[in-house]
Amino acid sequence: MTLHIPFDNTYVSLPNRLFSHQKPTPVRAPKLLAFNQSLADTLGITGTNDPVELARFFSGSTIPDGAEPIAQLYAGHQFGNWNPQLGDGRAVLLGESNGYDIQLKGSGPTPYARRGDGRAWLGPVLREYVVSEAMNALGIPTTRALAAVETGEEIMRERPLPGAVLTRVASSHIRVGTFQILAARQDIEGLQTLLDYAIARHYPSASTSAEFLKHVVAKQATLIAHWMSVGFIHGVMNTDNCAISGETIDYGPCAFMDAFHPGQVFSSIDRRGRYAYGNQPQIIAWNMAQLATSLLPLENNSDAAVEEFTNIINEMPGMLRRLWQDKFASKLGLSETKDSDEALISQFLAIMADQEADFTNSFRYLTDGSVPETGIETHKDFTMWHAQWAARKQEQSTTPEQVMAKSNPFIIPRNHQIEAMITQAIAGDFDLLHRLNTAFASPFSIDSAAEYLTSPPTREEKVTQTFCGT
Repeated sequence: MTLHIPFDNTYVSLPNRLFSHQKPTPVRAPKLLAFNQSLADTLGITGTNDPVELARFFSGSTIPDGAEPIAQLYAGHQFGNWNPQLGDGRAVLLGESNGYDIQLKGSGPTPYARRGDGRAWLGPVLREYVVSEAMNALGIPTTRALAAVETGEEIMRERPLPGAVLTRVASSHIRVGTFQILAARQDIEGLQTLLDYAIARHYPSASTSAEFLKHVVAKQATLIAHWMSVGFIHGVMNTDNCAISGETIDYGPCAFMDAFHPGQVFSSIDRRGRYAYGNQPQIIAWNMAQLATSLLPLENNSDAAVEEFTNIINEMPGMLRRLWQDKFASKLGLSETKDSDEALISQFLAIMADQEADFTNSFRYLTDGSVPETGIETHKDFTMWHAQWAARKQEQSTTPEQVMAKSNPFIIPRNHQIEAMITQAIAGDFDLLHRLNTAFASPFSIDSAAEYLTSPPTREEKVTQTFCGT
């Protein structure tokens, strides 16, 4: 039997100025490194489990029946600077299956490649595979990884590196930048068509631009609160990396914090800290303002629309603050929150910052002591804070420890572990890749076999910068 994907290609019904028909470029010697069978089942993929055949399909060397490969066009603000045309420079959307996009990343140049080679090297492909699947297991909205394939070809970055292709799955790949490019080009007909499509696909209860904007704002606020609660730093929150579906998308220079610091930055291209951990709530509101601006050309009464859209955006910081408090209250075992909990949370974070304590292990230490002491207990304010926290827990009708166990992961994908996995993979050893994928499928479970993943990096292991894969 051959591979069967029940494609339903609705995006190609949009104006063709939003995409280019583009076939992926075949590769020399595709080899399947990882395949997500449970996700394949969700997508309705059937017909084969032959790794050779799967490698051909998910490297772009063979196009599945029913696919209509395209590269999508969009624009965006990159580090606050407007770029009037971007687009999928090294990715091809094969089509949709059971309501999800299936996209090949690193599948060769497209009309939007901007002089790039259109390829991806092995490291970023494996990083996104592991981290995006870990994010899904953490309960955080995200794109997913279906397959990772080595191409058998070398590509040039700072040095020759093994090439690879990632198959990414998403609710859709519509970005804030997709709306921005049509608005910037004053393509009102195309903008209305895109809005109608996005509403029908993602927010069918919305009937106006304002209602659509409210839905996207709520989704993005929820997403950022999730990120903050696990110490995740996206690293490149450009509007072209902001999906209107509210999913984490584009895992280039992403990272999880070890030692807590609200100003933490890892991305090598974020030289001024625009996308630092503590700035993410403000940046997402800025991004949503750009989406609102892009929707304004559709409104007949622009003054009234500006006022309505402004009110929606101005409500976002308060919404995000409430979601942030709920997330962090749960991390302290508080399921029934009140306004004073914000001070309790902030005091604990201040103790962590003073001690440069490990973010994940500090909360897990409070949960059940399943990780070594982190140094927070030696802080001058910890004893007083702990007494206040203990008293606050007594007011809960639910069992605080159960709430904490579901809110504080035992393990997260640490930067040094991801780098170790990539180093081994370059040498042809994929054992750590498979071990990480297995462990991160159950990040909240205390597992002695995964205890090594709780260790912060030694001084020699510390990763101070993360990089885009282009």
